[in-house]
Amino acid sequence: MNQVEILFADDSVIVVNKPSGLLSVPGRGPDKQDCVHRRVQEIHPTARTVHRLDCATSGLMVLAQTAESHRELSRQFHDRETTKAYIALLYGALPNRSGSVTLPLMTDWPNRPRQMVSEQGKHAHTDYEVLDVRDGITRVMLTPITGRSHQLRVHMLELGYPIIGDNLYAEGEALLASDRLALHAWRLGFKHPTNSEVMSFEVEPDF
Repeated sequence: MNQVEILFADDSVIVVNKPSGLLSVPGRGPDKQDCVHRRVQEIHPTARTVHRLDCATSGLMVLAQTAESHRELSRQFHDRETTKAYIALLYGALPNRSGSVTLPLMTDWPNRPRQMVSEQGKHAHTDYEVLDVRDGITRVMLTPITGRSHQLRVHMLELGYPIIGDNLYAEGEALLASDRLALHAWRLGFKHPTNSEVMSFEVEPDF
């Protein structure tokens, strides 16, 4: 069983490194009860979920220990005061060293949970920076300015470079190139909810 690595904990916040393949919160049905929230609560019973990562995505999450901390951290996420950066592996050699994608996104209702680009969708903004290109695979840092569902996955797909191992959006060799979604929440920054200290964490991906 993949364990949840606790990187930091005090009376207000808990920062963890979520493994790929583990839900952030419980899903519907008895087979979807195992999740980050419940595993952390086994050690810190008052832990409360502030934000989520997709089940297939690994990396940094912060949880709150109290109602007051939860309220303040949730506000920081809502007001986009947090800093977030992801590492991903894309199928293909991305030609531009950096850029932005600002395509609006909405749920593809007949094919849920897939999302899609649509003029009727919500504004979505992703910045990217190429870190390395090797053997036709691009290692990229992704910075989500907005936080739409599947935003990074769909925006990279729309560029023509799907994230490898993505069982929702990648096909053929791009899907088979990894046994997991190669998307990792690498950096997370926020202000401590009780003393306003600026906190920043980084954890390297296993790919």
